[in-house]
Amino acid sequence: MMMVMQPESLGAGEGPFAGGGGGEYMEQEEDWDRDLLLDPAWEKQQRKTFTAWCNSHLRKAGTQIENIEEDFRNGLKLMLLLEVISGERLPRPDKGKMRFHKIANVNKALDFIASKGVKLVSIGAEEIVDGNLKMTLGMIWTIILRFAIQDISVEETSAKEGLLLWCQRKTAPYRNVNVQNFHTSWKDGLALCALIHRHRPDLIDYAKLRKDDPIGNLNTAFEVAEKYLDIPKMLDAEDIVNTPKPDEKAIMTYVSCFYHAFAGAEQAETAANRICKVLAVNQENEKLMEEYEKLASELLEWIRRTVPWLENRVGEPSMSAMQRKLEDFRDYRRLHKPPRVQEKCQLEINFNTLQTKLRLSHRPAFMPSEGKLVSDIANAWRGLEQVEKGYEDWLLSEIRRLQRLQHLAEKFQQKASLHEAWTRGKEEMLNQRDYESASLQEVRALLRRHEAFESDLAAHQDRVEHIAALAQELNELDYHEAASVNSRCQAICDQWDNLGTLTQKRRDALERMEKLLETIDQLQLEFARRAAPFNNWLDGAVEDLQDVWLVHSVEETQSLLTAHEQFKATLPEADRERGAILGIQGEIQKICQTYGLRPRTTNPYISLSPQDINAKWDMVRKLVPSRDQTLQEELARQQVNERLRRQFAAQANAVGPWIQAKVEEVGRLAAGLAGSLEEQMAGLRQQEQNIINYKSNIDRLEGDHQLLQESLVFDNKHTVYSMEHIRVGWEQLLTSIARTINEVENQVLTRDAKGLSQEQLNEFRASFNHFDRKRNGMMEPDDFRACLISMGYDLGEVEFARIMTMVDPNAAGVVTFQAFIDFMTRETAETDTAEQVVASFKILAGDKNYITPEELRRELPAEQAEYCIRRMVPYKGSGAPAGALDYVAFSSALYGESDL
Repeated sequence: MMMVMQPESLGAGEGPFAGGGGGEYMEQEEDWDRDLLLDPAWEKQQRKTFTAWCNSHLRKAGTQIENIEEDFRNGLKLMLLLEVISGERLPRPDKGKMRFHKIANVNKALDFIASKGVKLVSIGAEEIVDGNLKMTLGMIWTIILRFAIQDISVEETSAKEGLLLWCQRKTAPYRNVNVQNFHTSWKDGLALCALIHRHRPDLIDYAKLRKDDPIGNLNTAFEVAEKYLDIPKMLDAEDIVNTPKPDEKAIMTYVSCFYHAFAGAEQAETAANRICKVLAVNQENEKLMEEYEKLASELLEWIRRTVPWLENRVGEPSMSAMQRKLEDFRDYRRLHKPPRVQEKCQLEINFNTLQTKLRLSHRPAFMPSEGKLVSDIANAWRGLEQVEKGYEDWLLSEIRRLQRLQHLAEKFQQKASLHEAWTRGKEEMLNQRDYESASLQEVRALLRRHEAFESDLAAHQDRVEHIAALAQELNELDYHEAASVNSRCQAICDQWDNLGTLTQKRRDALERMEKLLETIDQLQLEFARRAAPFNNWLDGAVEDLQDVWLVHSVEETQSLLTAHEQFKATLPEADRERGAILGIQGEIQKICQTYGLRPRTTNPYISLSPQDINAKWDMVRKLVPSRDQTLQEELARQQVNERLRRQFAAQANAVGPWIQAKVEEVGRLAAGLAGSLEEQMAGLRQQEQNIINYKSNIDRLEGDHQLLQESLVFDNKHTVYSMEHIRVGWEQLLTSIARTINEVENQVLTRDAKGLSQEQLNEFRASFNHFDRKRNGMMEPDDFRACLISMGYDLGEVEFARIMTMVDPNAAGVVTFQAFIDFMTRETAETDTAEQVVASFKILAGDKNYITPEELRRELPAEQAEYCIRRMVPYKGSGAPAGALDYVAFSSALYGESDL
């Protein structure tokens, strides 16, 4: 009979092995004990583990047990064990050795267990007294569960889950450790070593452990735990390694000892964290105090340095100096004071914040150093602002006093500057001898300009007198820069006298030069009248001889040669005109030499010189033979281009019609394919090979086209076919034959996959061709509807719209032959249904209405299983375990019957 006991305090669904219902753990334990506890390996592991666990507590009372089923029979050591682990006193045991005495003692122990909220199921004192090993081990497991494991909780989990979560978190950083249960996850010993190393890294060198040495790892953990952690050796390494699934109760019992052994260390860590938190608050407060003292000292020192500067009332003699003082004061207001205002505000904020933090943390209030209270700083600040206001008033009064003197000085400087600016360069201008090289018109212009200057000079007389009066007034008012004013005024008066003398001298010289230049003006005018048209003729000749032409034929080149010969016949007459023009310029130079004038290198009526005429004439003579040679070379080039045009046209006029004929032929084949699909494919393949064999003609035509492009020939009157037309037609032909072959291949695949006969395919082709009214391999929606009606479909608008979404998913407005074939095969072939898939899933789920991830991974390939797990929604019905999935909704969604 089963000996299971469950602590009442764990409750339904909260026990260490609780599942979906309140009694699930009990049911699992009962099945386990009935089927597996009698396994000798499990019995051996539990006997040793439970014995060691009991002795670890009985040693505190100075005793131990050797045989777990014999030593607890009289109930005395059992009661002693309960007193040690609970810390409570049990009723006085019976001292007799009779059977009923033993039963009474065992019942006292069982009653105490029951008083702790543990239900005892199917167990009695008689079985313990009789030495029933199965019942004794079950009773000890109940005691372990209640007193060693039940109180373990991590993040509000149950005891077993809490212990497992604790192990997972502690071993998570370690390689080759993946704790998922309390049996197979511990077989290699690495998990136990990781637990020890996590809390006591000084005891185990984890890096030297090997996963392929489980016995060595386990013995290392057992020995270190017994020697340094006072955890007795409760398991045998060989038993754990050689057992396919070690006993879960034994492993949990041993692992719980580690949890309790390391609990004290975690409490110490918590206490250290609390102390660090308190110290951190205190350190932060001290930092705020230091910052307050520092800011207060710096602010008071700045006020101490600033007040003497603001109390200084020593004036400056000049307006500019006082302006600098005012600018300094504005910089103080704009740049230096605002940061200090911010510091003062921040100081008060820090002080209030510090006092609040001290009050909240139950610390005494902060008392700044002497003279650094907030009130002391406020008093010093008020004193600073009073001095600042007095300084500003004094500055404004002093500036107003200097404004009048500044106004007079600026007025003098302004008028003096204007006069000096006007006179600047005037003496140099009057001393110029520019008239010696000027023309008659330029001399006359210089005379008129000089007369205007004389009028301007007379008008400036009043300005000079005003400048002298201002200088006199500044001297009388004792201006601090009077010496510089007097010096400048004297310089202006001296310069004024000199300008009058130079003005008269320049007028005399200009009048003499005017009379002399009138003599040669007529000769220069004659030179200009004849040189201008001759120069235009030369420019036109040079332009024509250097003109870059663009011709495309032999005829255009011959026309250019004829025009050039006509031009060469006019050259002798042009040479005689050139000689007459140069003779006029020679006479002008002779007159200049006779009267001692500078040679006339420029002509006021024309910018052209004799040298320019000679240079252009020489250029014309050099360009004529060059033009002859260039025209001859162009004539030869055009003759070569004409031969290339004719060569390309001859081939293009043959290739173009051939391609056009083939395109039409392939189109007819695609629209009217007859015979079996294999015969159609053979015919199309033969056409494809013929087209490929013709590729050499295209390549030769490409070569001729390349020669034309290299010669920059882009037109050809001998053919209507360009290379681009040929390429497009060729690509269209290749695409058409490939598309037709692919269409037949798809028909073969469709026929073989769907089991269609050749007669059905021919019928589909005949129907499609009949309603393909444009003969372009596609039906429009109205034609497609007529085709379906002719085949016996009774279509409404909704049904036809649904069919169109199937055959034209991209809404292109046409139905291709392949789409038509696919639709017809779907209508005639058998397909899977959602009901068939649901029935298949129900078989995998064992006739349940839900399926678990484990069942999917067990029955399906890994990729398909994970796909189903990601897509299936949780099962919402009753009686299902956690994580159950709804395969009915998933199957419906596969066929568009619901939203996944």
